[in-house]
Amino acid sequence: MKQRARSGLLLALSVSAVAATLSAVPAQAAGSSSPELRWRPCAQEGGPDRQECAELSVPLDYGDPEGPRTRLGVSRVPSDRPEARRGTLIVIPGGPGGSGTQRLAQKGKALRKELGGAYDLVALDPRGIGGSDRTGCGLSDEDRDLVNLRPWPGPGGDIADSVRRARRVADACARDGGPLLRSMSTANEVRDIDSFRSALGEEKLSAFASSYGTYVAAQYAQKYPDRTDRWVLDSNGDPDPKRVARGWSANLSPAMEQRFPDFARWAADPAREKDGPEGGGGLRLARRAEDVRPMVVALAERLDRHPKPTTTPGRPLTGNRLRQALQLAMYGDTAFAGTARLIKDAGDPRATPVLPAALAGSVPEHEAAVTVSTICNDVRWPRRSLPATARDVAADRARYPLTGGMPVGVFPCAFWKWAPAEEPARITSDGPSNVLMIQNLRDPATPYFGALKMREALGRRARMISVDSGGHGAYLGTGNACGDRKVTDFLRTGERPEKDVLCAR
Repeated sequence: MKQRARSGLLLALSVSAVAATLSAVPAQAAGSSSPELRWRPCAQEGGPDRQECAELSVPLDYGDPEGPRTRLGVSRVPSDRPEARRGTLIVIPGGPGGSGTQRLAQKGKALRKELGGAYDLVALDPRGIGGSDRTGCGLSDEDRDLVNLRPWPGPGGDIADSVRRARRVADACARDGGPLLRSMSTANEVRDIDSFRSALGEEKLSAFASSYGTYVAAQYAQKYPDRTDRWVLDSNGDPDPKRVARGWSANLSPAMEQRFPDFARWAADPAREKDGPEGGGGLRLARRAEDVRPMVVALAERLDRHPKPTTTPGRPLTGNRLRQALQLAMYGDTAFAGTARLIKDAGDPRATPVLPAALAGSVPEHEAAVTVSTICNDVRWPRRSLPATARDVAADRARYPLTGGMPVGVFPCAFWKWAPAEEPARITSDGPSNVLMIQNLRDPATPYFGALKMREALGRRARMISVDSGGHGAYLGTGNACGDRKVTDFLRTGERPEKDVLCAR
């Protein structure tokens, strides 16, 4: 569930890997004070100029606090108006597999401007990501290709290759992952956030959580309700503890159907005739919006049979690569033009398609390991028979052809070698009434109907702002002044709507 394209399930998309090491930091004596955070400048291009980074030592296993430890990368942007400062706000990234440090760099300027110095902004890199100690599963580049890491069926819906790959990934993680990989879970991220809070010397934290981060934030508020101040959850998933990531994945199919009409209207708009290079025919895909969907479905099916070479050697444009590119494009309207160009070039015998960066390389080793291990460690996935799974995929493929049956396919979790260390907590209405949810109506990754499940679970603790917009990420993301203003007012003044509200376009 990702800050834009990096937030959804198995959407860790950068293209470099770093070797993993397990920290040898000595264990802290029981009952001793929090370790000092040694801050150093780490401003990033495009981010706030005062961003700083440090390392935090935490137990590898909180059940054995005197045992081995691991290092986490942490970051902060101090308030630029100390006289206005009222607390500390943690930015919780999506994923699993998102970096808090990167998320803070992306959102830090906008948050500092909106919040007027009311908070020190902080973030934590989850285990295995960013500045934290890393591990991996030793996966091949081919297995870390996003269209292979996700269980896209073969032409005609055949699942044999995706099943073999899922089993191979699970075996590799069991063989090469080690104790750090086994420790990756939502529950431990929650504990790590609380260790960070303690190290900062804060009694309470406020939060701005996105996508999968909303589940982390909800779990934190469930475990440590008295340590939460003002809690914002943006782009929420269904928190059902029995399904968790499996349910989030299955929801991608109907979510695409809800979001795709936005793209179809854009692609059929006569204004698209003028888009693109001069003389290139523009980016208009059809005369009517209702014609875009069948055209794209037919093109993907043709590419299933006859993949087309691209500008990336060894990475042809297959039907699944087109479907995956389309799914990623739904995260924000700014990606519509590039996707329309990809579709146009796919159907033009004279053109050579250019893949989006996310599909031109493989998911980095450590990011793939974090995503897979977290979703598989959180809850046991059912081990259904392959014929039953094939029937599920065929039914989903027929009902939702834009996603081709992938969301209900076989993930490595079906063959995971160890059981979850603990059951995920059920989100309830127990605790202070200090949560504000914000949600786009047409979110392709964390759909509105799933967010309503989170709203129902939180009960009296929450209010919800529904934004009449498409895309993933609402606050400071879609340009909806109504939604932005209500979240900003809550974080700055504590004022929250008396009841759930709809922000129109």
